[in-house]
Amino acid sequence: MPLNIDFDYQSFLEKLTHQPGVYRMYNSQDDVIYVGKAKNLNKRVSSYFKAKHDNSKTQSLVTHIAKIDITVVSSETEAFILENNFIKKYRPRYNVLLKDDKSYPFIFISDHKHPKISMHRGPQKQKGEYFGPYPSAWAVKESLRSFQKIFPIRQCEDAYYRARTRPCLQYQMQRCSAPCVEGHISDPEYNEQVLMAKMFLKGKDQQVIDTMVKQMEKASTELRFEHAARLRDQIGALRKVQEQQWVSGAQEEMDVFGFAYKHGGACIQVMFVRDGKLLGSKSFFPKIPTILGIEDALQSFILQFYLAGNKTIPKQIVLPQTLPDQNAVAEALSQHAKYKIKFFSGARDSKRRYLELANKNAENGLISQQTQQKSMFARYKDLESVIDRDEPIQRMECFDISHTSGQQTVASCVVFNRDGPLKSDYRRYNIDGITGGDDYAAMAQVLARRYKYTQQDEDKIPDIVFIDGGKGQLGQAEAHFEKWPYEKKPLLIGVAKGTSRKAGLETLILAGSHETIPMNADQPGLHLIQHIRDESHRFAIAGHRNRRQKIKTTSTIESIPGVGAKRRQALLKYMGGLQGLKKASQEEIQKVPGISVQMAEIIYDHLHS
Repeated sequence: MPLNIDFDYQSFLEKLTHQPGVYRMYNSQDDVIYVGKAKNLNKRVSSYFKAKHDNSKTQSLVTHIAKIDITVVSSETEAFILENNFIKKYRPRYNVLLKDDKSYPFIFISDHKHPKISMHRGPQKQKGEYFGPYPSAWAVKESLRSFQKIFPIRQCEDAYYRARTRPCLQYQMQRCSAPCVEGHISDPEYNEQVLMAKMFLKGKDQQVIDTMVKQMEKASTELRFEHAARLRDQIGALRKVQEQQWVSGAQEEMDVFGFAYKHGGACIQVMFVRDGKLLGSKSFFPKIPTILGIEDALQSFILQFYLAGNKTIPKQIVLPQTLPDQNAVAEALSQHAKYKIKFFSGARDSKRRYLELANKNAENGLISQQTQQKSMFARYKDLESVIDRDEPIQRMECFDISHTSGQQTVASCVVFNRDGPLKSDYRRYNIDGITGGDDYAAMAQVLARRYKYTQQDEDKIPDIVFIDGGKGQLGQAEAHFEKWPYEKKPLLIGVAKGTSRKAGLETLILAGSHETIPMNADQPGLHLIQHIRDESHRFAIAGHRNRRQKIKTTSTIESIPGVGAKRRQALLKYMGGLQGLKKASQEEIQKVPGISVQMAEIIYDHLHS
């Protein structure tokens, strides 16, 4: 019995090769809806066009196929890599998609005369040593904060370090030994601290403590009691860190994957073990199309996890189950890493302990995620009931404005879908060309930039737009949507803070009638509105602070038109710095090599405008 689809699959299959390769399935809008790889393209693609399918999602996929493209490759390893590239490029709806494909941060110790310790993310091109990866930037920052109390190694930028003539505040707080200024620490002493920090990061913490104990005893014998006291404090801090790192083993470099699947949802927990220490873990919640088995889904996730972004692949990877094409996947990762990668699915000893921990964390993460989703669903249902909406709310957006005395104004737009915050769709807008502090004009500008009459993706028009503010800000939204040309028009709601500005006392104002929407402080729908409003407020403040800091740290001279790096260097060198340049007359400026009379006039006017 032929399938009810427009695609002439029989003619396509007659000519389809039996070689290995990658296939892309398209719908009638020419969007890629599924990417797959196969050892035998003809055999694999033919399986989709059987008369009966046990899986309803496979049937749904097949009915949407309008075209299939194939790419033949020479090996299964090439097919894995090409499949991953296509998934990353097209992000098909029926594939497992890894949302977080960024590289992970490392702790970096530079190769300078006085090395610095810092966080590094991206290609490892700088000279020095890298330790990690860590699951998040927060984990690295916490580690560096602890390091300041243990090893007084500089963490400042090189430009700041070279410009010092006296120790900074970090030295006064005993968090840096001030190698930038002579007379505070000798080069051998500083290098010894760096060496012990490296040993500690390599998991040799007990050896570091033993060395410090011997140094403390020697200092005490030589009556250098202040030095002995500092070593005592270092040892105490190290022992405290040792106690916190309770999960340890003998494995030098290993990633461990835990997996949990329940009620159509999945959680994959990745644990990073380096130098015998668990550096941390991270949870992922990929959406797994039911056309894939659980084993296939895990395999697809692992390929995307390591081949996307700039991630370091460890030599040992522990899995909760055997992958369908485990040997081929290991070969693909080995070729990518340029060294041999080995999988362990029947783990023993310390590997089994890590695996049990990863699986337990995956189960707990999935339960927590599904509980949160139920709570989010209840909040949406309550809000739909309050505003008397028959259809489910699929997308909401909220706007807020942040500035300091009208300067560096930033507007935020945050987006929520049925699962909560959709951070990939968050946007910030720098607001310029308005009177400082005019929130109404700022709101009008951001709405005009966000919702353009001629360039609007109708699929992304929200069901509700929340405006953080009273009737004035809401009026700007009403004015913008008066001539809205699209059939779908969002409901506009103003969220005005109460007189005490306390949560639960907000006034919700409906556009048009300006009637208030009555909601109790304990209603789930109000909690949802508070959540999106607070998120937009946080996002706006963060953007404003970043913009304000950028203005502070950007030298006035950098914004002078026609003055590049070489002219800046010449001006600062000839005038003895920025303050000297500001005090100089136009005639003095034009004496600088490479500065003409016209350029001197431009520089002088810019500095004194």
